[in-house]
Amino acid sequence: MTTTPPAEAVTDPDEPAGTARRRRITSLEILCVVLVVALVGQGWLASVLDVPALRTGATVFVAVCVQALPFLVLGVLVSGAIAAFVSADLLRRVLPRRTALAVPAAGVAGIALPNCECAAVPVARRLIQQEVPAAVAVTFLLAAPAVNPVVLVATAVAFPGEPAMVAARFAGSLGTAVVMGFLWARFGRMEWFAARALRRAPEHSGSRWAMFAETARQDLVDAGGFLVLGGLTAAVLNVVVPRTWLDTLGDQVVLGIVVMAVLAVLLALCSEADAFVAASLSALPLLPRLVFLVVGPAVDIKLFSLQAGTLGRRFALRFAPLTFVVAIGCAVVAGVVFL
Repeated sequence: MTTTPPAEAVTDPDEPAGTARRRRITSLEILCVVLVVALVGQGWLASVLDVPALRTGATVFVAVCVQALPFLVLGVLVSGAIAAFVSADLLRRVLPRRTALAVPAAGVAGIALPNCECAAVPVARRLIQQEVPAAVAVTFLLAAPAVNPVVLVATAVAFPGEPAMVAARFAGSLGTAVVMGFLWARFGRMEWFAARALRRAPEHSGSRWAMFAETARQDLVDAGGFLVLGGLTAAVLNVVVPRTWLDTLGDQVVLGIVVMAVLAVLLALCSEADAFVAASLSALPLLPRLVFLVVGPAVDIKLFSLQAGTLGRRFALRFAPLTFVVAIGCAVVAGVVFL
């Protein structure tokens, strides 16, 4: 009879037994190296490559990453603390038993129990395993990464003088979570989940502080690369894309909404950092940028992959497209009301 080794002792199955694990370069190291090089060598790079476009791109990249990094670190620390010290049983006990009340309550719980979108997926699976209604779990899955204080403060810092943007993002994201929760309660099927998602998992028996450190480290490693990608994309969009294109996109609100929604799915940014990327696209109106901020934490490429692997491919193939449509609709409604 074989037993599953603890998380901290898992080794690569492709490596022979007894072989020491090789140190791998992760996105966290890449993020640190790129930031250090960009900060320390900006003047030297500008003198060697004396091109105005490169200087502008470097400035935008450094600004986006440096502004977003503190919120990203804070977010992963909170995520690690929740994973280690807050039991899913607590949320199950405090939620109302009626689905009509439990779904909005789960959405509001995202404020008190913030989580990044990557960490919210295993939390949702854990809730389902502990017999929390699936509608409540998917509501929390969408609300926790989008309406928590870290994300809202980051949005306020990224959009100074635009408090309506914070209110619109909160309303659009909470609306998306609650609407999807009610839709799941009406049309969802438990057989869409993979069998492993429904199998009750044992409690973690190791040190909670070790679990906290490992969860925070892993979240930072996973999110760091996406922050670099977002910063590079913002720099490229500000330099390579002609200003006339952005002006044209800004004049066509419907096209801008569609383009920004698709961009949010493709970029797969962390919710603690996406506001700074959206703020850098100052040529676009606020409404398309709001759509970018509401759609991103709800559905993107990395979330689809994580949901398919954790909750099941049948679930992800149904959940992601519907979430995309609902998120756009809720963002537009919130933008019309608040912006």
